[in-house]
Amino acid sequence: MEKTCDVIISGAGMAGMTLALALAQNGLKPVLIERQPVTDQLDAGYDGRASAIAYSCFRQWNVLGVGEKLAPLSCRMDEIMVTDGHLPGAATKAPLPFYLHFRSQEISDRSGDEPLGYMVENRHIRTALYEAITAAGIEVIAPATIETIEENPSRISVTLNTGDVLSAPLLVGAEGRQSKLREWAGIRNIAWDYGQSAVVVTVKMQHPHNHVAYEYFLTSGPFAILPLTDNRACIVWSESHDKAKALMGVRDELFFAHFQERFGEFLGEIELVGPKFIYPLGLSLAEDMHKGRLALLGDSAHGIHPIAGQGLNLGLKDVAALAEVVIEAARLGEDIGSELVLERYAKWRRFDNVTTSLATDGFVHLFSNNNPILRPLRGLGMGMVNKIGVFRRFFMEDAGGATGDLPRLLQGQEL
Repeated sequence: MEKTCDVIISGAGMAGMTLALALAQNGLKPVLIERQPVTDQLDAGYDGRASAIAYSCFRQWNVLGVGEKLAPLSCRMDEIMVTDGHLPGAATKAPLPFYLHFRSQEISDRSGDEPLGYMVENRHIRTALYEAITAAGIEVIAPATIETIEENPSRISVTLNTGDVLSAPLLVGAEGRQSKLREWAGIRNIAWDYGQSAVVVTVKMQHPHNHVAYEYFLTSGPFAILPLTDNRACIVWSESHDKAKALMGVRDELFFAHFQERFGEFLGEIELVGPKFIYPLGLSLAEDMHKGRLALLGDSAHGIHPIAGQGLNLGLKDVAALAEVVIEAARLGEDIGSELVLERYAKWRRFDNVTTSLATDGFVHLFSNNNPILRPLRGLGMGMVNKIGVFRRFFMEDAGGATGDLPRLLQGQEL
């Protein structure tokens, strides 16, 4: 028997669950489909990453009622230090001649007491969101995959491998980079590999990190020290695929020796906490954000390098825009899955997604090399930005998701 709902969301990840919450709290009935048991994604061994959450995106979670749960599990980033490093000694006390130093105090008059962003472990985000959608009574069908799709002028129906048949005016693809719905719709995807993988590990430090994030642009790729609660840090260490795989397999003492060379001594003795994880790095960008009654968001629409910490933020911005467009259309009695409605969403998000993807790609190619011509030029550019306050403030506000035409959820307002 066919079940009807307002929105079918394929993918119960962080973006998909956030969208479901926003829709449900504003009178719509979403259903989430997830190929894995959702509880598996809450395990500490599932995902070792932590995400840098822009302060505007955290506002959205505050409005949706999950910010209070996440607040004690989140670490403020009050400062960000960026240098073009050399090895050895990329993380020594003395900064290199050219660097960027961002401070939240410089934009406090516009953002209030908000930091530049928050570092939150992905498992905590998933747990808070899952508890919220469970409390809201939002249906989750998992594990399940979509086997067939039928679209007609007024609705779209999906048949699952569980035998369930769902029908709604709108289908949302939030499955990640390998989106089956994107392929089904025939939406072309631009993608390439950076030849890098990120080794991710959590460490505990002797000296307090003081809510400062550090990023060193090394020849092999960026090395980031991102502050977490309990004086821990999430390390994102980019290397070539082969070297990253080798690091995953070496003895702990050898791994630690290579790691210490990059980490430096300014935070004192360090202790590895938990397992190492590895993630290949590449770019993925869908040519369209919707087709027919399908809308894409998050990594299904764009996947970028973590060099600027904007990956999940782009997806959460998509959520805020799509939720606002769909809810307003429903209140006006419009067909929420129509081309007219979905193009409003795509128009709102297209420019930011494309420009951020291209800018991130440019940073990777500009900094992941030791070109003797580029090196002084990029150093000079960093130094100029650091010296000119208006440039610094623009970069901070843009990274915080506070520029441009903001959806109401990103402004901390209810829909």
